Amino acid sequence: MELRIDRQALVPVVQQIVDALTGWLGQGGVLPGTRLPSARQIARVNLLSQSCVIEACERLVAQGVLAPRQGTGFMVAHPAQGQGCPWFEGADVTQECETGKLQLGCGSLPESWRETDDLSYAIRQVSRTDMAAMFSYSTPLGLPALREQILKRLQPFDIEVDERRIMTTSGATHGLDLIVRTLLKPGDCVVVESPGYSLLFDLLRLNGVTMIEVPRTPRGPDTQALEALLLTYRPRALFINSFYHNPTGSSLAPAVAQQVLQLTRDHGVLVIEDDVFADLHRGPGTRLAALGIDDNVIYVGSYSKTLSSSLRVGFVVASVAVVSRLAEVKMTSSMGASRFCESVLACLLASGAYRKLVQRQRQRLNTDREAALQILEDADWEVFGKPVGGLFIWARSRMSDYAQVRTQARRFGVLLSSATAFNPGGEATDWQRINVACACDPRARAFFQATTLNRPQAF
Repeated sequence: MELRIDRQALVPVVQQIVDALTGWLGQGGVLPGTRLPSARQIARVNLLSQSCVIEACERLVAQGVLAPRQGTGFMVAHPAQGQGCPWFEGADVTQECETGKLQLGCGSLPESWRETDDLSYAIRQVSRTDMAAMFSYSTPLGLPALREQILKRLQPFDIEVDERRIMTTSGATHGLDLIVRTLLKPGDCVVVESPGYSLLFDLLRLNGVTMIEVPRTPRGPDTQALEALLLTYRPRALFINSFYHNPTGSSLAPAVAQQVLQLTRDHGVLVIEDDVFADLHRGPGTRLAALGIDDNVIYVGSYSKTLSSSLRVGFVVASVAVVSRLAEVKMTSSMGASRFCESVLACLLASGAYRKLVQRQRQRLNTDREAALQILEDADWEVFGKPVGGLFIWARSRMSDYAQVRTQARRFGVLLSSATAFNPGGEATDWQRINVACACDPRARAFFQATTLNRPQAF
């Protein structure tokens, strides 16, 4: 079994072994109960430490992928009963309920990309040294040590605020929920990007808020269309992604950012800037919040996409008056965010471990994105804007029968995103959100190759 470990990569060797074994198991044909080669044999073939191979296998045991066999190593685990359907934001709930499929359309990093060492250390450190974090509520604005770290994080983005303008949340979606419930009322009209974030659309519908759509371009929202909407409908707010937009992967161009901010100020429109993928961005760029946090701009961030979807920590940056109102609703509705999660994250930020983690993630995503774009080009897929960073590619097959595309996806064990999830009005589209971290999986490669126009189709 050749694992192709890159010893020059920033990704730890154990994590590379986990990824390689996961890829091998995902190729198909490996049945539950199949015995893996011994750790000694895998280590010898790949010039690895046997202890590294064993640690990687133990991680896969913890994930339920492998099962230990007394005295004989590891085998492929049988699927657990009652696991439920695979779910991700934007999932097609009409697809067959089968575990083990490749979630090509998912909205976060797959489990095989997650790194446990630093997170486990921080959890143990907080458990041993911070009794309050284990048992007490957090403060209305959030843990002071974490807010101090968030403040440092915002400085390279040129977002100049003080700690009074920062409030922690249980992830970005919690922040958006507080903003909608606190600052909007049923019947209010807001502008959302199309395509856009499916859970935001659901949240606005739940609260009786009317959505009007502005088209998203590779440079940001269509500013001419936005100006017409502001003049016609006089909306209360604009929800916008800044960098690595969900689902298109596009980013705000500086000129577009300036135009958007000027238009919203001229028309008295509140701006909610969702920047959950900020840590995957490196280099020049313009955020609306960097042009001035005031009563007109609210900035929302998160650590759930990069660190852990379960360790839910996000934050909101706004004027002091808005933060005060949001904090009241936060404490009334949920008694605050998790102090334990906030303490763990503060530990990771202070030690520099989180900064190194996202550096490795950016490197891996850059490599896989380049490969994925080439795969899509070879398969003659149309790509929206060719993103230069982040997690997503927005693309579609040139096959005229899109039902045939979904048939091929099912054939190769690939789960696509819903055809209607990313449109505020629920209209179907043949465009697909492709997760860069999944696009180079052998199942995805086979799926893309099967949708090539000049290739005979199999059913």
